[in-house]
Amino acid sequence: MNDLHDMNIPLGLTPGKLEDALAHVEDVHGERMTLQMGPQHPATHGVLRLELQTDGELVISATPHIGYLHRCFEKMCENATWPQTIPYADRLDYCASMNNSLGLALACEKLFGIEVSERVQAIRVLVCELNRMASHMIALGTYGLDIGAVTPFLYLFQQREHVLDLFDELSGSRLLYNYIWIGGLAHDLPDGWPGKVREFIRYMQPKIPELNMLLSYNKIFLERTGKVAVIPVDVAIDYGVTGPNLRGSGMKWDLRKNDPYSGYETYDFEIPVGKGEAGALGDCFDRYMMRVWEMEQSLRIIQQAVERLERMPADDVRAAVPKSWAKVPAGEVYFRTESPKGELGFYVVSDGKAKPYRLKCRAPSFCTLSVIPRIAPGLFIADIVALIGSIDVVLGEVDR
Repeated sequence: MNDLHDMNIPLGLTPGKLEDALAHVEDVHGERMTLQMGPQHPATHGVLRLELQTDGELVISATPHIGYLHRCFEKMCENATWPQTIPYADRLDYCASMNNSLGLALACEKLFGIEVSERVQAIRVLVCELNRMASHMIALGTYGLDIGAVTPFLYLFQQREHVLDLFDELSGSRLLYNYIWIGGLAHDLPDGWPGKVREFIRYMQPKIPELNMLLSYNKIFLERTGKVAVIPVDVAIDYGVTGPNLRGSGMKWDLRKNDPYSGYETYDFEIPVGKGEAGALGDCFDRYMMRVWEMEQSLRIIQQAVERLERMPADDVRAAVPKSWAKVPAGEVYFRTESPKGELGFYVVSDGKAKPYRLKCRAPSFCTLSVIPRIAPGLFIADIVALIGSIDVVLGEVDR
Protein backbone atom coordinates (compact mmCIF):
# COMPACT_ATOMS: atom_id res chain seq x y z
CA MET A 1 0.00 0.00 0.00
CA ASN A 2 1.55 3.30 -1.06
CA ASP A 3 -0.22 5.80 1.16
CA LEU A 4 -2.39 4.65 4.06
CA HIS A 5 -3.33 8.18 5.04
CA ASP A 6 -5.00 8.82 1.68
CA MET A 7 -7.34 5.93 2.43
CA ASN A 8 -8.73 7.58 5.60
CA ILE A 9 -8.66 4.26 7.48
CA PRO A 10 -8.77 4.95 11.24
CA LEU A 11 -6.07 3.57 13.51
CA GLY A 12 -7.84 0.73 15.35
CA LEU A 13 -11.23 0.30 13.78
CA THR A 14 -14.29 -0.12 15.92
CA PRO A 15 -15.18 -3.85 15.93
CA GLY A 16 -17.82 -4.56 13.36
CA LYS A 17 -16.78 -1.68 11.06
CA LEU A 18 -14.14 -3.67 9.19
CA GLU A 19 -16.33 -4.46 6.20
CA ASP A 20 -16.42 -0.85 5.01
CA ALA A 21 -12.64 -0.56 5.34
CA LEU A 22 -12.07 -3.82 3.46
CA ALA A 23 -14.21 -2.67 0.58
CA HIS A 24 -12.19 0.55 0.45
CA VAL A 25 -8.92 -1.40 0.56
CA GLU A 26 -10.01 -3.58 -2.36
CA ASP A 27 -10.90 -0.49 -4.38
CA VAL A 28 -7.60 1.28 -3.70
CA HIS A 29 -5.11 -1.57 -3.88
CA GLY A 30 -6.46 -5.07 -3.64
CA GLU A 31 -3.25 -6.97 -2.84
CA ARG A 32 -3.11 -9.16 0.26
CA MET A 33 -0.14 -10.77 1.99
CA THR A 34 0.05 -13.44 4.68
CA LEU A 35 2.56 -12.55 7.40
CA GLN A 36 3.66 -15.03 10.05
CA MET A 37 4.38 -13.22 13.33
CA GLY A 38 6.13 -15.66 15.64
CA PRO A 39 6.39 -18.16 17.22
CA GLN A 40 9.99 -16.96 17.62
CA HIS A 41 9.26 -13.28 18.03
CA PRO A 42 10.13 -11.17 21.11
CA ALA A 43 6.87 -9.20 20.95
CA THR A 44 4.62 -12.28 21.10
CA HIS A 45 5.63 -12.86 24.75
CA GLY A 46 6.23 -16.55 24.29
CA VAL A 47 5.78 -19.11 21.56
CA LEU A 48 2.65 -17.57 20.07
CA ARG A 49 2.18 -17.45 16.30
CA LEU A 50 -0.14 -14.92 14.72
CA GLU A 51 -1.12 -15.44 11.12
CA LEU A 52 -1.75 -11.94 9.79
CA GLN A 53 -3.55 -11.13 6.57
CA THR A 54 -2.29 -7.69 5.57
CA ASP A 55 -2.63 -5.11 2.87
CA GLY A 56 0.55 -3.16 3.21
CA GLU A 57 0.71 -2.14 6.86
CA LEU A 58 -3.00 -2.61 7.43
CA VAL A 59 -4.07 -5.81 9.20
CA ILE A 60 -7.10 -7.43 7.59
CA SER A 61 -7.28 -10.43 9.96
CA ALA A 62 -5.24 -12.03 12.73
CA THR A 63 -5.46 -15.71 13.64
CA PRO A 64 -3.64 -16.96 16.77
CA HIS A 65 -1.98 -20.38 16.57
CA ILE A 66 -1.13 -21.98 19.90
CA GLY A 67 0.13 -25.32 21.16
CA TYR A 68 3.90 -24.80 20.91
CA LEU A 69 4.26 -24.99 24.71
CA HIS A 70 1.69 -27.71 25.43
CA ARG A 71 2.94 -30.04 28.18
CA CYS A 72 -0.16 -31.94 29.34
CA PHE A 73 -0.67 -30.06 32.62
CA GLU A 74 -4.12 -31.47 33.29
CA LYS A 75 -3.27 -35.08 32.40
CA MET A 76 -0.07 -35.00 34.46
CA CYS A 77 -2.03 -33.74 37.47
CA GLU A 78 -4.43 -36.67 37.05
CA ASN A 79 -1.46 -39.00 37.35
CA ALA A 80 0.02 -37.28 40.41
CA THR A 81 -1.03 -37.37 44.05
CA TRP A 82 -2.97 -34.40 45.37
CA PRO A 83 0.02 -32.57 46.91
CA GLN A 84 2.11 -33.29 43.81
CA THR A 85 -0.28 -31.21 41.68
CA ILE A 86 0.86 -27.95 43.29
CA PRO A 87 4.29 -27.78 41.57
CA TYR A 88 2.55 -28.38 38.25
CA ALA A 89 0.17 -25.49 38.96
CA ASP A 90 3.15 -23.26 39.76
CA ARG A 91 4.26 -23.62 36.15
CA LEU A 92 1.05 -22.40 34.53
CA ASP A 93 1.63 -18.66 34.75
CA TYR A 94 5.29 -18.85 35.67
CA CYS A 95 5.29 -15.11 36.41
CA ALA A 96 2.76 -15.60 39.24
CA SER A 97 3.32 -19.02 40.74
CA MET A 98 1.92 -18.12 44.17
CA ASN A 99 -1.42 -17.14 42.67
CA ASN A 100 -1.62 -20.38 40.67
CA SER A 101 -0.97 -22.64 43.63
CA LEU A 102 -3.40 -20.63 45.79
CA GLY A 103 -6.21 -21.23 43.29
CA LEU A 104 -5.63 -24.98 43.14
CA ALA A 105 -5.14 -25.27 46.90
CA LEU A 106 -8.40 -23.42 47.59
CA ALA A 107 -10.29 -25.63 45.13
CA CYS A 108 -8.99 -28.79 46.82
CA GLU A 109 -9.66 -27.40 50.30
CA LYS A 110 -13.26 -26.63 49.36
CA LEU A 111 -13.65 -30.14 47.96
CA PHE A 112 -12.15 -31.81 51.04
CA GLY A 113 -13.77 -29.50 53.62
CA ILE A 114 -10.43 -28.17 54.89
CA GLU A 115 -10.33 -24.86 56.79
CA VAL A 116 -7.02 -23.07 57.35
CA SER A 117 -6.13 -20.63 60.12
CA GLU A 118 -6.27 -16.85 59.86
CA ARG A 119 -2.48 -16.74 59.91
CA VAL A 120 -2.26 -19.01 56.88
CA GLN A 121 -4.83 -16.87 55.07
CA ALA A 122 -2.92 -13.66 55.84
CA ILE A 123 0.39 -15.13 54.66
CA ARG A 124 -1.26 -16.37 51.47
CA VAL A 125 -2.69 -12.92 50.76
CA LEU A 126 0.69 -11.33 51.46
CA VAL A 127 2.72 -13.56 49.14
CA CYS A 128 0.08 -13.49 46.39
CA GLU A 129 -0.02 -9.70 46.34
CA LEU A 130 3.77 -9.58 46.23
CA ASN A 131 3.64 -12.00 43.30
CA ARG A 132 0.94 -9.87 41.65
CA MET A 133 3.30 -6.92 41.78
CA ALA A 134 6.18 -8.98 40.37
CA SER A 135 3.94 -10.17 37.52
CA HIS A 136 2.79 -6.64 36.71
CA MET A 137 6.38 -5.41 36.75
CA ILE A 138 7.22 -7.94 34.04
CA ALA A 139 4.13 -6.94 32.06
CA LEU A 140 4.85 -3.21 32.24
CA GLY A 141 8.58 -3.50 31.67
CA THR A 142 8.32 -5.76 28.65
CA TYR A 143 5.49 -3.63 27.28
CA GLY A 144 7.74 -0.60 27.32
CA LEU A 145 10.39 -2.66 25.55
CA ASP A 146 7.85 -3.70 22.89
CA ILE A 147 7.04 -0.07 22.20
CA GLY A 148 10.72 0.87 22.06
CA ALA A 149 11.57 2.08 25.58
CA VAL A 150 14.52 0.16 27.01
CA THR A 151 15.09 2.07 30.26
CA PRO A 152 11.69 1.29 31.91
CA PHE A 153 12.33 -2.41 31.30
CA LEU A 154 15.57 -2.28 33.25
CA TYR A 155 14.01 -0.01 35.87
CA LEU A 156 11.09 -2.36 36.60
CA PHE A 157 13.20 -5.48 36.62
CA GLN A 158 15.40 -3.81 39.23
CA GLN A 159 12.31 -3.32 41.44
CA ARG A 160 11.17 -6.88 40.75
CA GLU A 161 14.47 -8.21 42.06
CA HIS A 162 13.49 -7.02 45.55
CA VAL A 163 10.35 -9.18 45.43
CA LEU A 164 12.31 -12.18 44.15
CA ASP A 165 14.85 -11.73 46.95
CA LEU A 166 12.00 -11.90 49.46
CA PHE A 167 10.65 -15.08 47.84
CA ASP A 168 14.13 -16.56 47.69
CA GLU A 169 14.48 -16.16 51.44
CA LEU A 170 10.94 -17.42 52.03
CA SER A 171 10.90 -20.52 49.82
CA GLY A 172 14.42 -21.04 48.50
CA SER A 173 13.31 -20.29 44.95
CA ARG A 174 12.93 -17.18 42.81
CA LEU A 175 10.32 -18.29 40.29
CA LEU A 176 8.53 -21.58 41.13
CA TYR A 177 7.90 -21.81 44.85
CA ASN A 178 5.74 -24.77 45.96
CA TYR A 179 5.06 -22.72 49.08
CA ILE A 180 1.24 -22.72 49.26
CA TRP A 181 0.10 -26.26 50.03
CA ILE A 182 -3.31 -27.92 50.17
CA GLY A 183 -4.25 -27.34 53.81
CA GLY A 184 -1.61 -24.75 54.65
CA LEU A 185 1.91 -23.66 53.79
CA ALA A 186 5.27 -25.34 53.43
CA HIS A 187 6.49 -23.49 56.54
CA ASP A 188 6.00 -20.29 58.50
CA LEU A 189 7.67 -16.97 57.72
CA PRO A 190 11.40 -16.70 58.48
CA ASP A 191 12.47 -14.52 61.40
CA GLY A 192 12.60 -10.87 60.40
CA TRP A 193 10.91 -11.45 57.05
CA PRO A 194 7.86 -9.22 57.70
CA GLY A 195 10.25 -6.37 58.55
CA LYS A 196 11.94 -6.81 55.16
CA VAL A 197 8.53 -6.63 53.51
CA ARG A 198 7.95 -3.32 55.31
CA GLU A 199 11.26 -2.07 53.92
CA PHE A 200 10.14 -3.08 50.45
CA ILE A 201 6.88 -1.14 50.88
CA ARG A 202 8.77 2.02 51.85
CA TYR A 203 11.17 1.49 48.96
CA MET A 204 8.47 0.82 46.35
CA GLN A 205 5.94 3.54 47.13
CA PRO A 206 7.87 6.38 45.42
CA LYS A 207 8.88 4.14 42.51
CA ILE A 208 5.41 4.01 40.96
CA PRO A 209 5.19 7.82 40.48
CA GLU A 210 8.68 7.64 38.99
CA LEU A 211 7.44 5.00 36.53
CA ASN A 212 4.62 7.32 35.50
CA MET A 213 7.08 10.11 34.79
CA LEU A 214 9.46 7.76 33.00
CA LEU A 215 7.00 5.87 30.79
CA SER A 216 3.27 6.12 31.48
CA TYR A 217 2.77 9.73 30.42
CA ASN A 218 5.57 9.89 27.90
CA LYS A 219 4.25 11.59 24.75
CA ILE A 220 5.47 8.90 22.37
CA PHE A 221 4.11 6.11 24.59
CA LEU A 222 0.71 7.82 24.78
CA GLU A 223 0.55 8.12 21.00
CA ARG A 224 1.47 4.45 20.54
CA THR A 225 -1.12 3.18 23.02
CA GLY A 226 -3.93 5.74 23.14
CA LYS A 227 -7.04 4.98 21.02
CA VAL A 228 -5.33 1.78 19.81
CA ALA A 229 -6.94 -1.70 19.93
CA VAL A 230 -10.01 -0.63 21.87
CA ILE A 231 -11.86 -3.52 23.54
CA PRO A 232 -15.43 -2.40 24.33
CA VAL A 233 -16.77 -3.81 27.57
CA ASP A 234 -19.49 -5.87 25.84
CA VAL A 235 -16.88 -7.47 23.57
CA ALA A 236 -14.68 -8.21 26.59
CA ILE A 237 -17.57 -9.96 28.33
CA ASP A 238 -18.56 -11.91 25.22
CA TYR A 239 -15.04 -13.30 24.83
CA GLY A 240 -14.46 -14.11 28.51
CA VAL A 241 -11.85 -11.41 29.04
CA THR A 242 -11.23 -10.93 32.76
CA GLY A 243 -8.83 -9.29 35.18
CA PRO A 244 -7.03 -6.03 34.35
CA ASN A 245 -8.11 -6.28 30.71
CA LEU A 246 -11.81 -6.33 31.63
CA ARG A 247 -11.39 -3.56 34.19
CA GLY A 248 -9.46 -1.56 31.60
CA SER A 249 -12.64 -1.60 29.50
CA GLY A 250 -14.50 0.06 32.36
CA MET A 251 -16.13 -2.85 34.21
CA LYS A 252 -15.51 -2.88 37.96
CA TRP A 253 -15.19 -6.63 38.48
CA ASP A 254 -12.60 -8.20 40.74
CA LEU A 255 -13.09 -11.56 42.44
CA ARG A 256 -11.24 -10.32 45.52
CA LYS A 257 -14.22 -7.97 46.03
CA ASN A 258 -17.09 -9.60 44.11
CA ASP A 259 -16.48 -13.19 45.21
CA PRO A 260 -13.88 -12.90 47.99
CA TYR A 261 -11.70 -15.69 49.31
CA SER A 262 -8.84 -16.02 51.84
CA GLY A 263 -10.26 -13.11 53.85
CA TYR A 264 -9.90 -10.49 51.09
CA GLU A 265 -13.25 -9.03 52.17
CA THR A 266 -11.56 -7.79 55.36
CA TYR A 267 -8.91 -5.74 53.54
CA ASP A 268 -9.29 -2.09 52.57
CA PHE A 269 -8.42 -1.52 48.91
CA GLU A 270 -9.95 -0.11 45.74
CA ILE A 271 -10.71 -1.67 42.35
CA PRO A 272 -9.36 0.68 39.66
CA VAL A 273 -11.04 0.78 36.25
CA GLY A 274 -10.14 2.29 32.91
CA LYS A 275 -10.74 6.03 32.50
CA GLY A 276 -10.08 6.61 28.81
CA GLU A 277 -7.31 9.05 29.72
CA ALA A 278 -5.58 8.65 26.35
CA GLY A 279 -8.73 9.24 24.35
CA ALA A 280 -10.71 5.98 24.31
CA LEU A 281 -12.00 3.76 27.09
CA GLY A 282 -10.59 0.24 26.82
CA ASP A 283 -7.55 1.07 24.71
CA CYS A 284 -4.00 -0.19 25.16
CA PHE A 285 -3.18 2.68 27.50
CA ASP A 286 -6.07 1.86 29.84
CA ARG A 287 -4.97 -1.77 30.04
CA TYR A 288 -1.42 -0.65 30.78
CA MET A 289 -2.49 1.78 33.50
CA MET A 290 -4.64 -0.86 35.17
CA ARG A 291 -1.48 -2.71 36.17
CA VAL A 292 0.17 0.47 37.41
CA TRP A 293 -2.82 1.29 39.60
CA GLU A 294 -3.15 -2.30 40.79
CA MET A 295 0.43 -2.23 42.07
CA GLU A 296 -0.56 0.72 44.26
CA GLN A 297 -3.50 -1.23 45.65
CA SER A 298 -1.36 -4.33 46.18
CA LEU A 299 0.98 -2.25 48.33
CA ARG A 300 -2.02 -1.27 50.47
CA ILE A 301 -3.03 -4.91 50.91
CA ILE A 302 0.55 -5.99 51.67
CA GLN A 303 0.83 -3.29 54.33
CA GLN A 304 -2.36 -4.48 56.05
CA ALA A 305 -1.33 -8.15 55.84
CA VAL A 306 2.05 -7.44 57.44
CA GLU A 307 0.39 -5.49 60.26
CA ARG A 308 -1.97 -8.41 60.93
CA LEU A 309 0.80 -10.99 60.91
CA GLU A 310 2.88 -8.98 63.35
CA ARG A 311 -0.05 -9.02 65.79
CA MET A 312 -0.82 -12.72 65.32
CA PRO A 313 0.78 -15.40 67.44
CA ALA A 314 2.78 -18.03 65.60
CA ASP A 315 1.01 -21.31 64.94
CA ASP A 316 1.42 -24.50 62.96
CA VAL A 317 0.81 -23.51 59.34
CA ARG A 318 0.64 -27.19 58.38
CA ALA A 319 -1.93 -28.15 61.00
CA ALA A 320 -4.72 -28.64 58.43
CA VAL A 321 -2.60 -30.55 55.89
CA PRO A 322 -4.02 -34.10 55.68
CA LYS A 323 -1.73 -36.69 57.23
CA SER A 324 -2.62 -39.21 54.54
CA TRP A 325 -3.81 -38.82 50.95
CA ALA A 326 -4.68 -42.48 50.42
CA LYS A 327 -8.40 -41.78 50.90
CA VAL A 328 -10.04 -38.39 50.45
CA PRO A 329 -13.68 -37.25 50.13
CA ALA A 330 -15.26 -37.82 46.71
CA GLY A 331 -17.01 -35.08 44.78
CA GLU A 332 -16.44 -32.23 42.39
CA VAL A 333 -15.88 -28.49 42.76
CA TYR A 334 -15.06 -25.39 40.73
CA PHE A 335 -13.17 -22.57 42.41
CA ARG A 336 -11.96 -19.30 40.91
CA THR A 337 -9.47 -16.68 42.07
CA GLU A 338 -8.23 -13.33 40.80
CA SER A 339 -4.79 -14.00 39.38
CA PRO A 340 -2.69 -11.17 37.87
CA LYS A 341 -3.87 -12.20 34.39
CA GLY A 342 -7.56 -12.51 35.29
CA GLU A 343 -9.98 -15.17 36.51
CA LEU A 344 -8.11 -18.42 37.17
CA GLY A 345 -10.45 -21.32 37.81
CA PHE A 346 -9.93 -24.97 38.69
CA TYR A 347 -12.53 -27.69 38.20
CA VAL A 348 -11.52 -30.67 40.32
CA VAL A 349 -13.16 -34.10 40.49
CA SER A 350 -12.28 -36.63 43.18
CA ASP A 351 -13.26 -40.30 43.22
CA GLY A 352 -11.94 -40.71 46.76
CA LYS A 353 -8.49 -41.88 45.74
CA ALA A 354 -5.01 -40.42 46.17
CA LYS A 355 -5.04 -38.81 42.72
CA PRO A 356 -7.48 -36.40 41.04
CA TYR A 357 -9.95 -38.18 38.77
CA ARG A 358 -10.23 -35.03 36.66
CA LEU A 359 -8.56 -31.63 36.88
CA LYS A 360 -9.47 -28.84 34.47
CA CYS A 361 -7.95 -25.36 34.45
CA ARG A 362 -9.76 -22.25 33.23
CA ALA A 363 -6.77 -20.12 32.21
CA PRO A 364 -7.37 -16.35 31.86
CA SER A 365 -4.72 -15.89 29.16
CA PHE A 366 -6.41 -18.50 26.95
CA CYS A 367 -9.70 -16.62 27.00
CA THR A 368 -8.04 -13.23 26.59
CA LEU A 369 -6.12 -14.42 23.54
CA SER A 370 -9.39 -15.32 21.82
CA VAL A 371 -10.33 -11.64 21.50
CA ILE A 372 -7.41 -10.86 19.17
CA PRO A 373 -9.22 -11.90 15.92
CA ARG A 374 -12.06 -9.53 16.86
CA ILE A 375 -9.89 -6.52 17.75
CA ALA A 376 -6.91 -6.79 15.39
CA PRO A 377 -8.61 -6.06 12.02
CA GLY A 378 -8.05 -2.42 11.08
CA LEU A 379 -4.86 -2.01 13.11
CA PHE A 380 -1.43 -1.51 11.66
CA ILE A 381 1.22 -4.20 12.08
CA ALA A 382 3.05 -2.12 14.69
CA ASP A 383 -0.17 -1.84 16.68
CA ILE A 384 -0.47 -5.63 16.86
CA VAL A 385 2.67 -5.47 19.01
CA ALA A 386 0.98 -2.88 21.23
CA LEU A 387 -2.15 -5.05 21.46
CA ILE A 388 -0.37 -8.26 22.47
CA GLY A 389 1.70 -6.50 25.13
CA SER A 390 -1.33 -4.71 26.56
CA ILE A 391 -3.32 -7.90 27.21
CA ASP A 392 -0.35 -9.54 29.01
CA VAL A 393 -0.73 -13.20 28.08
CA VAL A 394 1.57 -15.98 29.26
CA LEU A 395 1.76 -18.99 26.99
CA GLY A 396 2.41 -21.33 29.91
CA GLU A 397 -1.25 -21.12 30.89
CA VAL A 398 -2.56 -20.74 27.32
CA ASP A 399 -1.20 -24.11 26.17
CA ARG A 400 -1.08 -25.84 29.59
